[in-house]
Amino acid sequence: MNTFRDLKLSKQLINALEELGFETPTPIQREVFSIIRAGKNIIGIAQTGTGKTLAYTLPLLQDHKYSKQINPRVLILVPTRELVLQVVDQISSYSKFINIRVIGVYGGTNINTQKLAVSRGVDILVGTPGRLYDLVLNGALKIKEVKKLVIDEVDVMLDLGFRYQLNNIFELLPSKRQNLMFSATMTEEIEKLITDFFIEPVKVSIAVSGTPLDNIKQTSYEVKNFYTKINLLEYLLRDKEVYKKVLIFAPNKKGADRIFVLLEEHYQSEIGVIHSNKSQNYRIRSIKQFSDGEKRILVSTDVMARGLDINDISHVINFDTPVYPENYMHRIGRTGRAKQKGESILLFTGKEQDFKKAIENLMASKIPLLIFPEEVTVSAELTPEERPMEKYKKNHNRNSKKHESGPAFHEKKEKNKKTNQGGSYRRKLAAKYKKPKTRGDKIAKRKKK
Repeated sequence: MNTFRDLKLSKQLINALEELGFETPTPIQREVFSIIRAGKNIIGIAQTGTGKTLAYTLPLLQDHKYSKQINPRVLILVPTRELVLQVVDQISSYSKFINIRVIGVYGGTNINTQKLAVSRGVDILVGTPGRLYDLVLNGALKIKEVKKLVIDEVDVMLDLGFRYQLNNIFELLPSKRQNLMFSATMTEEIEKLITDFFIEPVKVSIAVSGTPLDNIKQTSYEVKNFYTKINLLEYLLRDKEVYKKVLIFAPNKKGADRIFVLLEEHYQSEIGVIHSNKSQNYRIRSIKQFSDGEKRILVSTDVMARGLDINDISHVINFDTPVYPENYMHRIGRTGRAKQKGESILLFTGKEQDFKKAIENLMASKIPLLIFPEEVTVSAELTPEERPMEKYKKNHNRNSKKHESGPAFHEKKEKNKKTNQGGSYRRKLAAKYKKPKTRGDKIAKRKKK
């Protein structure tokens, strides 16, 4: 499949794509086209910039049928206002020669204008979870006729705290629908979301397209634990001539803060940190300082680093080994850009060895192992996550000596031992005229008569 014509698209779509100068579909666009058209649930994993929007839009537009209905048939959820505007603009350009209504809704602007827009009718609705849920609660929007749900950049959405709104929206949507989820990374939280709401999805995972592996020298260290990793980093980063501009990937927001605090003791103004809990101004300032060379070291989570497009990064250091091998590919692609040379270093513990093997299997090559420097102290200190879990905690309220409990401090009074059996007259009648319970009782009763 070399061109978009091989997908047997409608003439209107082909004309729009040719006008945009699109000739050859990307790997993610080729892989998901027939799966989406078959009506299956799908999880698409591919790097930002590989054409995910066109990947899910093409099959939706190909199967689009004209309708005058007011409520949307396709719902696309994205994490930010900027992405809403971008997706609406892209879909509008792809559907230039198709009669289709596309509207975007997002927070930070007048909701009444958006109420009026959706009331006029919409085929494809693109929105952020918060504003979309507000419109539904206000009664301005009904989503019971949605046939296809697209969740784009789901990893960013979850990292920004939209899980609650997503859960509520899922409850309001019809149960019979096609689910399309796209992300640049796979995380445990995404896996849980899939398990809770998706039925037998097809997973399509595309390695980072065009990642310049030949330009990137990859190495690794086997390290005992978290604090030993910190000691190794502190040792390596002393060489400012070699480690000119270093991006350190942390496993999560808590880990990023912990790494930053410990390294800041040694490198102070040379180091910065970014993740979604930091304010927008703080993140912008930290990225600019790193890009301009004011800060030599930047600690970041996977999700925040996705928006980074910074040249001249000399080293990418993976403080942890990603559970999903595709994430490693996304990370190291931040160095060795524009045909420049770059280096990546992977730090892994004994528990992370299987994750390292999965990465090597994906790349079909080994990551060379370096000898751990003798000058670096191997720490015995463990983080709370590394400490062994206690099998049980002692309950001090439990009767450990197993004394047998004695009787209550007083016996019941005689009158309190009585039970209500009905009046004596009723008992006498019941005994005299009781119903025979078995066939033998019936025969015996007849003989007595």
